[in-house]
Amino acid sequence: MTETFKITVAQLNPTVGDFAGNCQKVRDVWQQGKEAGADLVAFPEMFLTGYNTQDLVMKPAFLDAADAALRSLAEDCDNGPAIAIGTPWRDGGKLFNAYVILEHGCVQAVVQKFHLPNQTVFDEVRIFDQGAVSGPYRIGPIRIGSPICEDAWHEDVAETLAESGADILLIPNGSPYYRGKHDVRLNLMVSRVVETELPLIYLNMLGGQDDQVFDGGSFALNKGGALAVQLPFFKEAVSHIIVERVGADWQIAEAEKAAVPDAMETDYAAMVLALKDYCGKTGFGKVLLGLSGGVDSALVATIAVDALGAENVRCVMLPSEYTSRESLQDAEELAKALGVRYDYVPIAEARGAIANTLAPLFEGVKPDLTEENIQSRLRGLLLMALSNKFGEMLLTTGNKSEVAVGYATIYGDMAGGYNPIKDLYKTRVFDICHWRNAHHYEWMSGPEGAVIPENIITKPPSAELRPDQKDSDSLPDYPVLDAILEILVDQDGSIHDCVQAGFDIADAKRVEHLLYISEYKRFQSAPGTRLSAKAFWLDRRYPIVNRWRDPL
Repeated sequence: MTETFKITVAQLNPTVGDFAGNCQKVRDVWQQGKEAGADLVAFPEMFLTGYNTQDLVMKPAFLDAADAALRSLAEDCDNGPAIAIGTPWRDGGKLFNAYVILEHGCVQAVVQKFHLPNQTVFDEVRIFDQGAVSGPYRIGPIRIGSPICEDAWHEDVAETLAESGADILLIPNGSPYYRGKHDVRLNLMVSRVVETELPLIYLNMLGGQDDQVFDGGSFALNKGGALAVQLPFFKEAVSHIIVERVGADWQIAEAEKAAVPDAMETDYAAMVLALKDYCGKTGFGKVLLGLSGGVDSALVATIAVDALGAENVRCVMLPSEYTSRESLQDAEELAKALGVRYDYVPIAEARGAIANTLAPLFEGVKPDLTEENIQSRLRGLLLMALSNKFGEMLLTTGNKSEVAVGYATIYGDMAGGYNPIKDLYKTRVFDICHWRNAHHYEWMSGPEGAVIPENIITKPPSAELRPDQKDSDSLPDYPVLDAILEILVDQDGSIHDCVQAGFDIADAKRVEHLLYISEYKRFQSAPGTRLSAKAFWLDRRYPIVNRWRDPL
């Protein structure tokens, strides 16, 4: 008879600090594993506390609660499969990012994370102590090595585990999404398999946490890097993976292989899941946003409906005398297509009252950007009043291009609690709108078909704060602007790099200047979904006061 070992892997969505809820998820899946005859039920990195905890994990009372939750799980799940779960672990006055094995009511083994990531969104060096590299732990007939997330991105920990007798690698992860991340993970894990000649299970977390989105996509590889199992992306999944002994070695039995989505779908799914979880985990059941008739607010409204359902989304048109009839028609058409509540709140009268109030102070001074910003701030005031009155979280709608160069009004259209498209350049906003009109999946709560009117996508972008205004009056055309920003922000490039890429040096210097002087706005802006490895917030941290400019 072939010797087998069954591992139930849980690609689930925890909430930071929700020990009761996270533990209940563990108990539920453990029961599923027990009924399926599993030998081990495995969870991702730091699943017990949720991830990324940031400095919360250094609070002694928080760690006490984590310890109590772990003991409770050990006691409740003592008669059945072992549990492998990520949790903080205190030992000898030090704090470790650990993977703890519970069996027969107690802690059977503790794996400490050795390589602590200290880049992009991670600050683990300042939070955790570096762990020791230990050998594999044994569950029944099999010896399992568990490099924790970053430990598997380096060859040394996996090789040490192989040399010390591991039969298989089970890698718990809290690996947040950015565009193209799955290919990076897969290529690295194939390298670990080839180097160690061991089968490997890569178990990733799921769910939104502030700006970060954990996209799941767990998988299993056999020797040579052959794919044996692929779990879905952006969806909770529990899989009972069978490992079989073949001669002296173990291999993973082939099972489900979910489709790997393309970059458009993963970006859109990330924005939907991020908003859904941000609202659900903070307690907001409903959202609202200002609907301008422009492409950015149209996309945010569509994301909101797909995330929360049309019944939980309010769109508000706040026209001034500069709002075109075309925009009014486009906004109303979108609202009808999405099935959302649509409110019409003109601001001309209120704007006139503010102008009269300020007239004695502004006498003799020419109108300028000040008067334009009053419109934006008045809209922010009215939207926040609706948010306060009805308990609906206000969404902001600025894309990455605008966020980068400060083409947004602080305390105006920047007001709000979350921005789904904060890491989406304007040119990609257009692409995503076309993509959503052509695609629909079961995880989208909104209607099928071309919900975003074509005119919204094709008309020239405008803030409509003065007669005949176009975005291109103040900024380079978006294809040029976005390409320069890709170099300066996403690639950390220089003005020289921009010139080498064929852009005018004056345009590049102007964009660089706007980028740096807008830091104070970004510092006060709402969080938004991270879609790239250079999103504005934890990925890119610049001083607000900064006189340096590229000397070219």
